[in-house]
This record gives sequence, C-alpha cells and structure tokens, in this order.
Amino acid sequence: MDDYKIPQHVAIILDGNGRWAKKRHLPRNFGHKAGADNLERVIEDAWNLGIKYLTVYAFSTENWKRSVEEVKGIMTILRDFLKKSIAKSKKNNMKVRIIGDRTRLDEDIIKSIEDLEEASKDNTGIVFCVALNYGGRDEITRAMRSIAADVKEGRLSTEDITEDLISGRLDTAGMPDPDLLIRTSGEIRISNYLPWQIAYSEFYFCDTLWPDFDKEELVKAIDYYNGRDRRFGGVK
Repeated sequence: MDDYKIPQHVAIILDGNGRWAKKRHLPRNFGHKAGADNLERVIEDAWNLGIKYLTVYAFSTENWKRSVEEVKGIMTILRDFLKKSIAKSKKNNMKVRIIGDRTRLDEDIIKSIEDLEEASKDNTGIVFCVALNYGGRDEITRAMRSIAADVKEGRLSTEDITEDLISGRLDTAGMPDPDLLIRTSGEIRISNYLPWQIAYSEFYFCDTLWPDFDKEELVKAIDYYNGRDRRFGGVK
C-alpha cells in the first residue's frame, strides 16, 4: 500500500522477562537471557521492515532496587551482549548508542560501551539505542544541570533556553523523537521512559511477554500505528 507508513523511530519497553521465566518454573535471569536473545532477532526484523531507529529500555535507574542476585545476573548478560554486539554491528552495518547515566556501572561495562560505540560510529544501517541505567527524570535533571552551569558561566542567557536547546542536551541528542512506543507484557504505563521525547508518540500496548515478541507482533504494532491520525496538536 502506497500510504502504509513505517515509523522512523520505534521505542520499546522490554517487559515481561521475569514472568516469562516464572511461567516455565525457571529463575528470573533465564527470562532476561531469553529477552536478550530475542532482542537480537527483533533488531534485524526492525531493520528489514524499514525502521531507522530502535531504542530499547534495558535497565532503569529504579532496577537497582531488585535483588542483588537478579541485578548481578542482568549485568552478566549485559556484558556478553555488549561484547557480541561489536561483531554483529559490523556484520549488520548497525550503529549503536547507549543512553543513561554510566557513572554507576562497573568500569569494564563502561569500557565495553565505549568500544562498541567507537566500533560502530560510522555504520549507516539501523541506529540501535540502548537505555541503560536510564531514567527520564534523571536525564532531564542532568540536562538542566548542564544548561544551568552554562548560564552561571555566562555561556548562555536564560533567553537562549529553548525546546531545541534542551533536546540537544538530552542523551538522545541528534535522534528524532520516537514515532511509536511499544510496551510488552500488558502493563500500561511509561515507567519514566523518554518522557520528553514521547510527547507526541503513538502508544501500543500488548499482552505478549518480551521473549515471545516477534516480527508478527512488531507488524501488528506498525499496523496499529498506521491506523492513528497524527495531528501533533493541530486539526485536519
């Protein structure tokens, strides 16, 4: 169909890994591993469908409240995922960005992030963005501190502060705002995910647990997106 639109930027809240494992009488970290494996497949599906930017919520600033065992397991999975992604980014021409506050992460994870971003920076395929130790309020707070420091030092005046300036200080600077936000597992909230950027995104919620979310489910979300009338506050 000529009028069928593929969203340029899709953001996903990867929810339901723990429940997926519980249904199978497995430890929660088995679900996180299944979710990481599934993410590799969905990235490829997204690119093949024509999506240019894919941003996923992998670990929030609030997730540190989980058990020590679960957090340790997630970080082990993350280490493996980051290392494997260097080869995958080269093979698939994928550019990788990591957003969020890195200061709480272990030094070896920070080094892996830097290596991955450097290795993939010139790739021209899908931009795969991972929100890691990310919280939307934390992101905006860090941006405001940066702007306030520039005002204090005389590099900016208060009149210089615009929406574009603020957007340029966020972790997602240079990326278009998401057209479509998907959340799996039946939860209906944004959980502090990209609150500035999703101001005019379309929201799609499905009951599918993340490890079971596949290309068919992604197409359903895009079909839903195509049924929306995006007016951005105007009238048609």
